[in-house]
Amino acid sequence: MDALLDFSLNGLGLGALLLVLLAGIWAGAINTVVGSGTLVTFPVLVAMGVPPVSATVSNAMGLIAGNFTGAWGYRREIRQVKGILAKLIPASLLGGVIGATLLITLPEEVFGRVAPVLIVISLGFVIFQPRLSRWVKARAVRRERPMDAEEGEERDIPEEKKSPSMPAVGLMLILLVFLAGIYGGYFVAAQGILLMAILGIFLAANIQQANGVKNLLVAVVNLTAAISYVIVDFLIRDPDDRVILWGVVLIIAIGSTLGGLIGAWIGRRMSPVVLRAVIVTLGLVALAVMLNNLFGWV
Repeated sequence: MDALLDFSLNGLGLGALLLVLLAGIWAGAINTVVGSGTLVTFPVLVAMGVPPVSATVSNAMGLIAGNFTGAWGYRREIRQVKGILAKLIPASLLGGVIGATLLITLPEEVFGRVAPVLIVISLGFVIFQPRLSRWVKARAVRRERPMDAEEGEERDIPEEKKSPSMPAVGLMLILLVFLAGIYGGYFVAAQGILLMAILGIFLAANIQQANGVKNLLVAVVNLTAAISYVIVDFLIRDPDDRVILWGVVLIIAIGSTLGGLIGAWIGRRMSPVVLRAVIVTLGLVALAVMLNNLFGWV
């Protein structure tokens, strides 16, 4: 039990706690502005010597408050497409449970080998996020402005004639949301960007509605994963092998909540390019640390 409540982060003391708090604030703010805040807190924890699985689990649990804050901010858009949630939320729930269970039950060596690959994938999503967002927005505009059958030109549809029906949800969309849930439950980072790409391609909704659905699904995956982490950690693992660092969870939760509140303020004053550069830099640091731990270069 003492290990679970250890606030010293492997003996690094108050300075480490303050660094984690700042990382949590920064991650909460980045999640509000551009997403992928996990690629701030996770590298900080790994660089300070927290085992990768413990870092992933504790970080994911600490960021949940910010996830639901984001979903609440898009509640109007979510209500507009609430009919599709009955199909997508169960897919995210199931995927989150599977991903979290894999993370907790597989040997830590497996995660140590897989995590660098997932970091590279996550960084790829972050780097190409602006281009991906432009493509998704353009696709949404084309959906809202159908082509004229004879002239091949876009034509406006009067607002009163637009169909009020819910966007269709196909099996491919459900499957991909399920797979994104597994990814999110296992690694967390950049799942929001991944979901935006999936929803932008396979869901006939506007960009704001897709963003609202994305925020809700990320919150569902992270909450489901967190519950799975706790159940498995307490019911399956021996007390000495438990991976949740509750001190880290609490500190990141406080930091991410504060960060979420000031995220809009930061977003108005700092270039998204700078934020993205910080994320990529920290992600590369985490990648270097994990590869060094894996291959023993230094």
